[in-house]
Amino acid sequence: MGMINDKLGTDYQLFNYYGAPDAERVIVAMGSVCDVAEEVIDYMLAAGEKVGLIKCRLYRPFCADKLVAAIPATCRKIAVLDRTKEPGALGDPLYLDVVASLAQSDRRDIQIVGGRYGLGSKDTTPQSIFAVYENLASDKPKNGFTIGIVDDVTGHSLPEHTAPDTAAPGTISCKFWGLGGDGTVGANKNSIKIIGDHTDKYVQAYFQYDSKKTGGVTISHLRFGDQPIKAPYYITKANFVACHNVAYLHKGFKIVDDVKPGGTFLLDCQWSADQLGEMLPASVKSYIAKNNVNFYIINATSIARNDIGNMKVKNTILQSAFFALANIMPKDDAITYMKEKATKSYSKFGDEVVAQNHKAIELGAGALVHVDVPADWAEAGQTPAEPAAVGKRAEVVDFVNRIVRPISKMDGDSLPVSAFVGMEDGQFPQGAAAYEKRGVAVSAPLWHAENCIQCNQCAHSSARTLLSVRSL
Repeated sequence: MGMINDKLGTDYQLFNYYGAPDAERVIVAMGSVCDVAEEVIDYMLAAGEKVGLIKCRLYRPFCADKLVAAIPATCRKIAVLDRTKEPGALGDPLYLDVVASLAQSDRRDIQIVGGRYGLGSKDTTPQSIFAVYENLASDKPKNGFTIGIVDDVTGHSLPEHTAPDTAAPGTISCKFWGLGGDGTVGANKNSIKIIGDHTDKYVQAYFQYDSKKTGGVTISHLRFGDQPIKAPYYITKANFVACHNVAYLHKGFKIVDDVKPGGTFLLDCQWSADQLGEMLPASVKSYIAKNNVNFYIINATSIARNDIGNMKVKNTILQSAFFALANIMPKDDAITYMKEKATKSYSKFGDEVVAQNHKAIELGAGALVHVDVPADWAEAGQTPAEPAAVGKRAEVVDFVNRIVRPISKMDGDSLPVSAFVGMEDGQFPQGAAAYEKRGVAVSAPLWHAENCIQCNQCAHSSARTLLSVRSL
């Protein structure tokens, strides 16, 4: 390992320590959770806390003496984080190894507890790491805990509170809500490449999809800044949020809630600024006004359809609008780089498609409309709750109201364990799809009875026919 470190300029040891040299509370872990822990440690060290992290680089063979040597002499308590679950064992693997290592050393005075994180691909956020350190600070730290979920059945989860923004100073976080297949993800991939290639900033991009892929919800998480980014988790505190499908606001997605106070929100809609007061949900207006959000709208759909003649360039229009608002680089430079990426991405489709994307870039940068937020929006209140589902099958209705509705609003991560009581074997009642009304289309066909010749072609024009043939 020393030879590799000399060659690459790294400092990989069997166990690497990060944190205060006189730390009293230490986490032992391996994997991506270490990046989140380092971000939290930086924040806590700045506040005078004595905390640290030991990163396990080599798990097998496990070198107990190297682990003990990495522990600060001042350490009093250790929390071991495992990303596995072994119900038949006395503890999870890394936890048992750490306990055995200290039991065979002269550091038997250290109190050790173990916990689990990230099971089922659950996100591990800074607030979870704060909860681990808070647990260690208590007189009797909980052992066998879980983080990232609300386990109100066994009571093993640690209480988590709203955490401060732990990102490195100067880090810009951006979040884009799109529709699968509308090009939002592809445009954001090009955007992060442009920023990474033509600025001296560190960049990170992660793309989140729902199970429907094309036609489903996509969320693009982009970060860039002047310091290394240690954030392998979804963005929940964004400087910039864009909603590329206005229907999401009416479906109850908590889109604007992720905008930091004083941040920027961009909405692609077909409404004018004067119509927003009538058309936007009450909770959206209230949040924007109370948090001094800079609000912009753009009618990318109209530009793509009427000015360019190709609905598929809508993503390029919105990409150009993002660069116009982000002020990452001079406007002319951004347009040049976007055109280069568009040429590379779309040249295989012909010169006409490339030219349409170039035009979309030029039009998108100048199509933004700043919205002067009325003061009375702050008193708009909350959007009324969606009426509960009803039906003849009680078990399906309960399943829809308890589980399907929150998941369909991209809020499934907030569900506690108790929501799944009675479904321990993974079986769900059938028939819930009948309650899903997606309503995300920009336009829908209209049947003119006087023009119908009963050719039946409308019934074959899409996979999900909007017209019932029997009704014709």
